[in-house]
Amino acid sequence: MVMASPALLVAALCAFLVAAGEAREEAAVGASAFRSRGTDPNMEVKFDFSPFLIQYKSGRVQRFMGTTFVPPSLDARTGVASKDVVVDRGTGLRARIYRPSRRAVVGGGGGRLPVLVYFHGGAFVVESAFDPVYHSYLNALTARAGIVAVSVNYRLAPEHPLPAAYDDAWAALSWVLENARPGAGGEPWLSKHGDASRLFLAGDSAGGNIAHNLAMRAGQQSGGAARTAIRGVALLDPYFLGRYLSPGAERAWGFICAGRYGTGHPYVNPAALPAAAWRALPSPRVLMTVSGQDRLGPFQRAYVDALRGSGWRGEARLYVTPGEGHCYFLNNLASPKAAAHMATLAAFINGS
Repeated sequence: MVMASPALLVAALCAFLVAAGEAREEAAVGASAFRSRGTDPNMEVKFDFSPFLIQYKSGRVQRFMGTTFVPPSLDARTGVASKDVVVDRGTGLRARIYRPSRRAVVGGGGGRLPVLVYFHGGAFVVESAFDPVYHSYLNALTARAGIVAVSVNYRLAPEHPLPAAYDDAWAALSWVLENARPGAGGEPWLSKHGDASRLFLAGDSAGGNIAHNLAMRAGQQSGGAARTAIRGVALLDPYFLGRYLSPGAERAWGFICAGRYGTGHPYVNPAALPAAAWRALPSPRVLMTVSGQDRLGPFQRAYVDALRGSGWRGEARLYVTPGEGHCYFLNNLASPKAAAHMATLAAFINGS
């Protein structure tokens, strides 16, 4: 089967979530007879989450994107090396670690570099840390920012509905902090080159949602290492919702979390958080990026407004790219707007 570019399909997320509910219901009437194939539960549709996947009544899930695997490598263009690690054998949680060229490591202030924990997008249901789009993006970001990056391959819905991805994020952060301790005998790329006192969280779309909720969880851990380690959170066109949603958006969120949380829950509508919860956010700095044509933009801006108005003592920066759609910066890394977006993220990590 010939499939569209994964990054281009990810860019369809907000169009589906916010506007496509009514149109999809009309299409479903004509498509259901074709897809049901009688009473065969392995072919009868339970939930149509196009363009991402279809779940059948047997439990089988057919994904239309994000299934391509590219192995870790030494990237010829950037000099960045990568390798895969197991974070939790019990859940199967894995991650891909990126280390910049040896010249960058040597020049990185005593050999120690900021550590970025990154979460990919994909509506919580598709994509992986091993997809070619994210592999290219993390190679470029690692080289541009001069960091050690850990790209987390969290579990996906519907097989593992939320909060599985949030639990995986916490497990990954705990693993990073443990392995970044000098002399701990852990993962050498972290223990020898990572600076756990300069730890950043970031993610795009659903990954931005995960990064936010991970930071909030860390803020609830009084005196914990995670609370004091996080120096910044970068939310790149994050998947947040709010009021006035289409029926399709509500159904999609219910599918992602197996009906456990409504669309007013702070997991997906952080603007609903009380001011006291915002003030517990441990990061002193937050970067929010918004693409001008992203229909999730109002919810992303509401996040910044709520954070700034809560009495939180940190610095929240809003970076807007006019005329671009959801997560455009993943598609063409060499474009001027995508390059400027990455430069902004790199500068945020490096403290400027």
